[in-house]
Amino acid sequence: MGKEMIRLQGVTKRYGNNQVLKGVDLSVMEGEIYGLIGKNGAGKTTIFKILLGLSVYDGGRISIDGGSNEKELREARKGIGFFIGKNFFDYMTARDNLKYYCILKGVKDYSEIDRVLDLVGLEGVNTKYKGFSMGMKQRLGIACALLGNPKILVLDEPVNGLDPQGIAEIRHLLQDINKKHGTTIIISSHILGEVEHTATRFGILNDGIIAREIGSEDLKIENNEINLTIPFSEVEKARNILQENGIHILDESRKGTSLEEYYFNLVGGDTQ
Repeated sequence: MGKEMIRLQGVTKRYGNNQVLKGVDLSVMEGEIYGLIGKNGAGKTTIFKILLGLSVYDGGRISIDGGSNEKELREARKGIGFFIGKNFFDYMTARDNLKYYCILKGVKDYSEIDRVLDLVGLEGVNTKYKGFSMGMKQRLGIACALLGNPKILVLDEPVNGLDPQGIAEIRHLLQDINKKHGTTIIISSHILGEVEHTATRFGILNDGIIAREIGSEDLKIENNEINLTIPFSEVEKARNILQENGIHILDESRKGTSLEEYYFNLVGGDTQ
């Protein structure tokens, strides 16, 4: 890992009488895929809007790509590509929609459109946006975020509404972008199993704070359960006292805690 790309320290945010963020501390390192997880309404989108300068926070500090004052943050935000909701014109093609966003973002090289459409697998698609499948819409949202080759991608629920095949395709796409271009990605989702397969580190947002940050490798050692593999013919013996029966153990491995199990153990709730 390289430098710290995103840092939130004690960030607070209130909407009227509702204290959404109560002192969020969060760190995203260069080149990682960071999964921000929490219940609906926990404040994930609020954090993203604060990062993008779309919402004013009440207290705390933020840093993006080393910049922390107003001028530095404004410059650093130029290096962020984001996907928060789908804001495209139904009557326009993918190419025309992206040309519109090139103009908004100040991207003058329109060859960027071909580059990002190719990355997300929408090259040659001339269908109007209103005829897109949900998966195509999500891909176009990611393509738009990729315009200008940003250092950081902020993606809010990019697999929302997709079938298992579509979810897997988006996962592989994000991992490929991260691996080939070193792009730092922060992604939110309520589908815990999918975030676990996509991200390399996780922040668990609960009750207005980040309750825990944990890496994917650390999840594997959270559970001390040992998994033993023995010949099928010795299963009955294994159900008795293993050591006394002298059963030969062919394999021993540590079973890791899944992200879903870890999350519910930390914040409470039912996995069913």
